[in-house]
Amino acid sequence: MPLLLLCLSLSLLPFYSSAMINDRPIIGVLAQEVYQPKPNQTSYIAASYVKFLESAGARVVPVLIDQTPEEYRALFQSINGILYPGGGVSIISSGYERAAKIFYELAIQANKRGDYFPVWGTCLGFEQLMYLTSPNSTLSHSNTSGVALPLNFTAATKDSRMFKGFPAELMEDLASEPLTENSHQWSLATSTYNTNEDLRKFYKVLSTNTDGKIEFVSTVEAYDYPIYGTQWHPEKNAFEWSRPYIPHSPSAVKTTFYMAEFFVNEARKNFHRFESEEGESRALIYNYSPVYKGPNSSFQQIYYF
Repeated sequence: MPLLLLCLSLSLLPFYSSAMINDRPIIGVLAQEVYQPKPNQTSYIAASYVKFLESAGARVVPVLIDQTPEEYRALFQSINGILYPGGGVSIISSGYERAAKIFYELAIQANKRGDYFPVWGTCLGFEQLMYLTSPNSTLSHSNTSGVALPLNFTAATKDSRMFKGFPAELMEDLASEPLTENSHQWSLATSTYNTNEDLRKFYKVLSTNTDGKIEFVSTVEAYDYPIYGTQWHPEKNAFEWSRPYIPHSPSAVKTTFYMAEFFVNEARKNFHRFESEEGESRALIYNYSPVYKGPNSSFQQIYYF
């Protein structure tokens, strides 16, 4: 084929095809209410979640609370995955919960028809996923607010999607060293999971932990959907510095990046896109500037909306 015709034929191809990997993934990060709102500061996203995804080659769009269902549906068709971050709002009644539910239901519907759309929940996001999957599920109070723990891997881990690409040495370190930071007061007790048919059918438990009294589920992946949850915080090891219990060892930081790489690679399997470059540019997190919070905050930087 002459070079000119070859170039013309290539230019007529769609930007993505099902045989390709999306090398420009965009992932939504869900915002949540500010505890003490101020003008122009009614919701926020901790910058560490943005850096977490960017470190593995994704761009980020903030998913703002209190948007219309139509706006959320349009955004769903424009992004390649969504992350529900940790925080301190209600998983039963809040702007965070309302948006999370809409995207969860859209993701389930999309995946059923072969439109691969991954969802990730961290800490509060993990708890939100459990509630969305089984509204009758109950959480147990645990003494896990500010502690690093090793993971007690289950037998299901060896066949998991999440940990398949992890080096054996790092898996050994995760099982023996306190590399996972926990900042939660509520947990899904293993006994609750074992007696909840909805959760047992939906999620494979990859790891558990204990506070000395209660054994709780700490890592899950769905059997039939690209839906994942960690009760612990993989983003903190590399990007948060204000708390002494956050691990920063080489293995801890590798954990951050391997977890980020896994989820971003899941998003690369999705081919949603914005209708225009202008719309994409307007939506990206680059339009906002993170605020440095200093040593007294749980977060180094926060995006406010």
